[in-house]
Amino acid sequence: SDALDNELAEFLSELRLIKDEHEIAEMRGSVESTIRGFEDIVRAIPQATKHDRGERVIETAFFARARLEGNDLGYDTIAAAGNNATVLHWIRNTGQVNEGDLVLVDAGVEADSLYTADITRTLPVNGTFTEIQAKIYNAVLEAADAALVAAKPGVLFRDIHLTAMEVLAHHLSDWGILPVSVDEALSAEGQHHRRWMPHGTSHHLGLDVHDCAQARREMYLDAPLRPGMVFTIEPGLYFKNEDLAIPAEYRGIGVRIEDDILVTEDGAESLSAHLPRTVQDIESWMADLWKS
Repeated sequence: SDALDNELAEFLSELRLIKDEHEIAEMRGSVESTIRGFEDIVRAIPQATKHDRGERVIETAFFARARLEGNDLGYDTIAAAGNNATVLHWIRNTGQVNEGDLVLVDAGVEADSLYTADITRTLPVNGTFTEIQAKIYNAVLEAADAALVAAKPGVLFRDIHLTAMEVLAHHLSDWGILPVSVDEALSAEGQHHRRWMPHGTSHHLGLDVHDCAQARREMYLDAPLRPGMVFTIEPGLYFKNEDLAIPAEYRGIGVRIEDDILVTEDGAESLSAHLPRTVQDIESWMADLWKS
């Protein structure tokens, strides 16, 4: 029976690789609710800085939006400030939110139909990026933008990740952090850059935050993109406080930018593109929300 269950899970995962118009509409709605949830997060940041568990102030602000507009959270919210942002899947959310730090929030509203969004933004707690924070942020943004440009029908799903990794490896090399050449790092035997970007750049999205996860490799990772596929693009860089292999000014900074992507007939559409994502737009957006 276990073998049959696995076969059924594989079959259902592969059926869900292509979303129809109804599914795409549901996911657009989840994205819109999630964007409103991120506005709630920004409004909650000043209160979060005054609480011993400020990350939970942020988590709670988003949870209210998910329950009011959707069925629930699509997954446990990650609200990670300071060095906690360098911990993948930090869902304890027990930390303080301090002035001068960045806070990485990975959150999604699940619609009543159970389709979920999955968006990440990394925000300056005081509303303004420092020079080094902006430098790291812009490298991640460049990788995300390059991956989106690469996403089009016929391109292999795994090539989205490779595109983003090439951008990040070049930045790490330019900063004097990468211990080998870019070519060696990007080789299958190398992967030295993965010390600071250890996860995949993309996963399918839908009824599950990691939708279609039981699909065969040739149908998922090694498959060409097709119109109707919906997946994330989410590169990041994570520099831990305890990492003595990097300059001190990088330590304790974690950045991820994640958007939800729909493959179209001639390219790809970011469903979450109107949630601010450049340094300047984020700073202006936060300032406007704090005035209102």
